[in-house]
Order: sequence, then structure tokens, then C-alpha cells
Amino acid sequence: MIQSTGLTKSYGQLQVLKGVDLNIEAGEIVSIVGRSGAGKSTLLHILGTLDQADAGEVRINGQSLNGLSTKKMAAFRNKHIGFIFQFHHLLPEFTALENVCIPAFIAGTKESAARSRAKELLDYLGLEERLTHKPTQLSGGEQQRVAVARALMNKPDVVFADEPSGNLDSTSSKELHQLLFDLRKDFQQTFVIVTHNPELASMSDRTLTMEDGRLL
Repeated sequence: MIQSTGLTKSYGQLQVLKGVDLNIEAGEIVSIVGRSGAGKSTLLHILGTLDQADAGEVRINGQSLNGLSTKKMAAFRNKHIGFIFQFHHLLPEFTALENVCIPAFIAGTKESAARSRAKELLDYLGLEERLTHKPTQLSGGEQQRVAVARALMNKPDVVFADEPSGNLDSTSSKELHQLLFDLRKDFQQTFVIVTHNPELASMSDRTLTMEDGRLL
């Protein structure tokens, strides 16, 4: 599903990625681990179209992302890619249901269909009693589950997660980890996860280690 070839990235004199080749199959859960500054998040952001490499190529389902205009890249991202970050980034003035609907509204989905899909996801994630709650009325674990639902809203090919449990307590972390594997089982969802959590990494199908801008 995902192929990268020869990815390089520098910020000024600092070379962050040094020729990264990567292949990820549909339905895999792959964790990327390594010390801080190894290039993990930079790689994730380039694979997820949030940043661009200086050289190399990324393909998702055979589609090369090289040379796409900003508008076409944004449309591709909205349709094919989901994101989960360490901090949930929910909009505080919107309810859980409204936050989950946002990617569908951007894609032009009708409001009734978007709300129906969002409700299904939140029900699946055990948040059926929290649909009208705003983020400040939810626990940290609940907020992150809303963020997971938002990432899944447009049925993406792949979800990129950057330290998804890094801001949660141990109980909420375990629940989130299990949820990701339930989503893979029930929906054949592909996940690429940057994590410092050894438990999550050990559960993954594959664990890739980054060191000094390279995959070992």
C-alpha cells in the first residue's frame, strides 16, 4: 500500500532523513521506534503528505505523491489518509459528533450522511453517551477516542499515528492500543505508528527502528 524510495530531508544544515526506503502492506500495523531526533516524526509527516521530502518518492496505492499541487495534495490527504496525534487537537467549541464530522464536511459529504457515519464510529468506540459533549467535558482517553473516530471518518486507506498514547495514563493507553488492533481486525485498517511505548511496539506486526535518519 505504501512505498517510499530514497527519502531525504534537511532543515538547514541538519540532515534529518538520509535515503529512507519503506514498504507497508495493506492491513499491517507497523510501529516506528527510535531515539528523539532520529527522524521518526519527519518520516511520518512526509508519508502522510504533511511535509515534503527534498528527494525521493512516496506512493500510496500506486499513486505517486510527487508533483501534486497543494490543492490536489490536500484532496488526496482528506480522502485517503487519517491522522492521530499525541494531543487530540479537537475544536473546543464543537461537540464530539461535530468534531468527528469535520473531515466529511471538508470532503463535501452531505450533513445527514456525515452525522450518521460519525455516530456509528462514536458508538463503536463506546462514546454513544458523549455525542453532544464538548472536549472539556470528556476525559483524556475519551478525547483521544474522538480523535480516532475523526481520523477514520472518511474511511482512509491508512492512519498515521504520532505518539497516540503519549499523553494518556497507563490505563487509557492500554485501552487505546487495544482499540487500534480491534479496528484492524474489524475494518482491516492499516496503521503506521511512531511510538516510544514498548508495549505498543511489541504488539505491532512489525517494528522498524530509526537511527540518525535511517531505517535499520
